Amino acid sequence: MTSALDLPKFTLFLLFILLRVGLYSIDCASCDYGVVQRNKLYSYSLTSPVRDFPHGVLSEDGFYKVGANDTIIWFQLCDGMIFNHDPPPCVDCSDCGGQSRCGMGCSALVAKNTGGYYVCTSMGRDFNYDIKLMNKDTPTKGVNVTMSSKSHGRNCSLTVSIVCDSKGVEEPQSFENLGTCDYVTLLRHPSGCSKTVAVHGEGWGWFSIFLTILLCALGAYLLVGAVYRYFFLQIRGLDVIPNLDFWTTIPHRTKSLFMALVQRFRGPTYHHRSSYSSVNF
Repeated sequence: MTSALDLPKFTLFLLFILLRVGLYSIDCASCDYGVVQRNKLYSYSLTSPVRDFPHGVLSEDGFYKVGANDTIIWFQLCDGMIFNHDPPPCVDCSDCGGQSRCGMGCSALVAKNTGGYYVCTSMGRDFNYDIKLMNKDTPTKGVNVTMSSKSHGRNCSLTVSIVCDSKGVEEPQSFENLGTCDYVTLLRHPSGCSKTVAVHGEGWGWFSIFLTILLCALGAYLLVGAVYRYFFLQIRGLDVIPNLDFWTTIPHRTKSLFMALVQRFRGPTYHHRSSYSSVNF
């Protein structure tokens, strides 16, 4: 059992674990998306297992590939690409894994045939995704996943429209070039189908938000104060809690306030009435 002397160290240890778990959860949830519309929650978890696809929307080959008009695009959703075969034949691949590991240092890569050589440009980095609904009026249709990267002094992006198709997968057949280095393609996949849950109410009100902020501020004050008193003032035991005397008197103060309010609204009781009797003249 943790003693009072070890309380600050134990608190710091728990805080460290929570921070690590929180950071890990952020990375793992980078391809999760949810939106509330008309009292319904539409949630997408692109990497969660679905029937016949244990890795969700991720390509089993390690990458998706689509090409047209001397241009080839490789990409992987929600992860970096892996090439066990058919690697990109890039002349220079310095911004996506280097020549020996070309394509394995980014999540999207475009190659253009220039004079018989493929000049490659990175279009996405790991865990750098922007997910939005394809159609706000039809939230079950699917989502758009956009990857972006700044390469060779210009911004490049690839948007993959993941359309809900519960029957199976149809890999990209073509793509569209919307600008100098912005591309759009389409993928039909069961992972593009949302899970819908009814939501009651309108979310948190201003009082709930204020109360949450107040509790977080109080927790931060106690934690910082305890660390300061323990390490800098060399205080040990329960006295490490800042303003301990004040916190220990809160129950008594609350009880006194409650009794005062009860007495005020109920009026004087029998025990507080005057002992003098009325006299009739």
